[in-house]
Amino acid sequence: MAKPEQQEQARTQFTRETILDDYRIAFRSRQASLIGRKEVLTGKAKFGIFGDGKEVAQLAMARAFRKGHWPPGYYRDQTLMLALGLGPVEQPVAPTHPYIHVHTHPCC
Repeated sequence: MAKPEQQEQARTQFTRETILDDYRIAFRSRQASLIGRKEVLTGKAKFGIFGDGKEVAQLAMARAFRKGHWPPGYYRDQTLMLALGLGPVEQPVAPTHPYIHVHTHPCC
């Protein structure tokens, strides 16, 4: 098992794998924002607040998080939450869709 210092150092090093992982998270978050915006514009959702354009900053913040840190809870933090593994992409959009049941798709 890796020591805490080694785990912390691994999070801050950029390897091919970590860069690709970050890209995948950013891409997934951006696609979720685009889909959400489309649903607002077509009337399927009542409103939408999306995090597109903030992916790189949120990925950097996720790399800086350490044990004991708490996510800020900003309403455009979908990329940060995905990078920290704190919820699926469906959770942030749950409150905007009247047909999503709170027990099957909790947002909080």
